[in-house]
Amino acid sequence: MFDNKIDAYMVHSAANRNYFTGIDTSFGLAVLTENEKLYFTDFRYENYAKKELADFTVIIVKFSELYDTVNRELKRLGTKTVGYEEDYITVAEFKNIKSTLSDYTFKPAGAILAAKRAVKTDDEIAKIENSQRIAEKALAKIIPIIKPGVTEREISAELMFEMIRLGADTLAFENIVSFGENSANPHHHPSDKKLEKNELILIDFGARANGYCSDMTRTFTLGAPQDELKAIHGIVSEAQAYALKHIKAGMTGREADSLAREYIRANGYIKEFGHSLGHGVGVEIHEAPRLGEKSDDILLPNMVVTIEPGIYIDGLGGVRIEDLVVVKEDGVLNLTNFNKNLYL
Repeated sequence: MFDNKIDAYMVHSAANRNYFTGIDTSFGLAVLTENEKLYFTDFRYENYAKKELADFTVIIVKFSELYDTVNRELKRLGTKTVGYEEDYITVAEFKNIKSTLSDYTFKPAGAILAAKRAVKTDDEIAKIENSQRIAEKALAKIIPIIKPGVTEREISAELMFEMIRLGADTLAFENIVSFGENSANPHHHPSDKKLEKNELILIDFGARANGYCSDMTRTFTLGAPQDELKAIHGIVSEAQAYALKHIKAGMTGREADSLAREYIRANGYIKEFGHSLGHGVGVEIHEAPRLGEKSDDILLPNMVVTIEPGIYIDGLGGVRIEDLVVVKEDGVLNLTNFNKNLYL
């Protein structure tokens, strides 16, 4: 991180602060240098921060005095160049920073911080896998209540309850539960629609535990869906299996995406696959790398990514199947251990 002519990084975003410190505070700023790490927060988190951040200098400040205090510490450290999160802080906040910290050169550092998070340690992978197990156990627990007449909202609520009960701190993202025609909307919000026999059921969800997320999607039915939907489920399943078999470290995100996309194209549904094949998962549900048609991101060993092809037909329904995997030199390690059967 300090080979880029940046003396200090100002870390504002909650996700990056959590990654570099391991704690969550509603107000905080981490300043990282090669030889010293500082954490600025207010009196509400004084005991918590000092207890948890043994390798940081914890500085308690009022919100109104934050940047004056940061300025003092940067001068003490002999800082000349400061990296900042250009994709996170607002224009107004940046103007405030530049005004108060006028003695420093500022450089965008979002990509550097994202790259640092993209390759996971063994401990991080274990935490992600734990979140994945929680999600899978929760889905298995609620399957018996998925019957005609139940609503999308009810299934989403039960799924949330079970994940929390099983150890999640919160949801990784808002559950996507969609029945029938609603499954053609990739990011459908659960509604009061009741499940009817023979409809598709698409559930995309994840748990967040110990600061790390999981993500998975399954599409299934209680009955006999229309022939085209049955065929689509087969195509998506086969496209995903082909990608899972061939993705490995060294590929670009574009090359990985093409493995599933070209299979779907060959089966006549390329216009119905409108999103990327996958994305990184970690302290955030969407992070680097990106597996998409225009992605030059290089897949490296121990990146954790989703593999989630889908086909969506307006007025009929959609199918998405998503697994969470660890990229390895010679393939992937699949962290998802839940069947992909069309029929419950």
